[in-house]
Amino acid sequence: MSDTMWLAGATVVDGTGADPVPDQAVRIEDGVITEVGGRPSGPDVVDCTGMTLTPGLIDAHVHFGLSSDINASVTRAVSVAELAADMFDNCRRTLHSGFTTVRDTGGIDNGLAGVVAAGKVPGPHIIHCGPVLCQTGGHGHFATDWEPTADWVDHSVPGLRTLSLLGDGPDSVRRNAREAFRRGASFLKMCVTGGVVSRHDELTDTQFTVDEIAAAVQEATARGTYVTVHAHNNEGIRNAIAAGVRCVEHGSQIDEKTAALMAAHRVAHVPTLAVVRALTTTGLPEAITSRVGTVWQGQIDAIHASRKAGVRIGSGSDLIGPNQESRGRELVLRAEVEDPMAALVSATSVNADILGIADKVGTITVGKRADIAGFAGNPLADTELFVRGVALVVQRGRVVRDSFSA
Repeated sequence: MSDTMWLAGATVVDGTGADPVPDQAVRIEDGVITEVGGRPSGPDVVDCTGMTLTPGLIDAHVHFGLSSDINASVTRAVSVAELAADMFDNCRRTLHSGFTTVRDTGGIDNGLAGVVAAGKVPGPHIIHCGPVLCQTGGHGHFATDWEPTADWVDHSVPGLRTLSLLGDGPDSVRRNAREAFRRGASFLKMCVTGGVVSRHDELTDTQFTVDEIAAAVQEATARGTYVTVHAHNNEGIRNAIAAGVRCVEHGSQIDEKTAALMAAHRVAHVPTLAVVRALTTTGLPEAITSRVGTVWQGQIDAIHASRKAGVRIGSGSDLIGPNQESRGRELVLRAEVEDPMAALVSATSVNADILGIADKVGTITVGKRADIAGFAGNPLADTELFVRGVALVVQRGRVVRDSFSA
């Protein structure tokens, strides 16, 4: 017996950038979209009048492994039980926020993705890189100054979280890349510049040599996948492009020249505005506060440079800590930089393309997986609905949140 459902009477925004279509019906059978339009009938019709349906949202930059205060976690002030509870809760919050797929860009082990996929914990489909690859003392190496580097491995919680693997030299990087794949990674993430929330570096620092980055790229290519990089400054980005990476995270100093180089090599760009806005509302050390303002305006300028050059621009929130709510804030902020439709397309079809799953999700199209978000109103007219207006979430053809009819 087939599992069939109609979502009827809603305005559909299909994720391609096409104009919204009012009073549409979407037929779902066995977890797949089988018809868009048509005349719904039968007992399995869900009345979505007044709603706007979009593809399930995709966040291309999450950190479920950083579901606690980083300092407290690294110093073991947070129990493993609490850490796991926060990670599971953030998975649930993410799904209920309309995000049916995420790309975890460093920190979790395959265990978290596995329990979510098995249905033991509610959450989005998780594509992950396992631990970040970083150099000794680089971004991602969060140890205190006086902790011996050899002790960093002791911060891992096997089966739950490994924040990063430290490597210096091509052979060491290659070994860590293979280890990440052994642990279930679908792609690799490297830190090639300093970061905002860092202990031992500056935004102007470049990290890893071209040869070191190329070693990871070779390993990823051998497995039919790619490397993405945490990167802010242009020198680090150009090193990464020369080594063959496929995506840049943050990119707060991307200028027109670098954007043109990215476009020529089909390197994607995933800005992360939400985390920067969140950091501005928290008490931060002066050294970090001074970086946030630069990165905020820098990312806005980088989005415009990337768009002008024809770079694929995805969407990522980069939220850290417990209570990772308001993940849709990234779309609100992007809508202010560009426009609401561009923000939505980045968080659906473009992200699906960057993640290599455009044949499965990202648009409301016949044959795609039935991952759908429903908003109580029109989020293209009132972008705050991306944060507070999620009324319906369908994951693989199953309703996992319905507050519209409650």
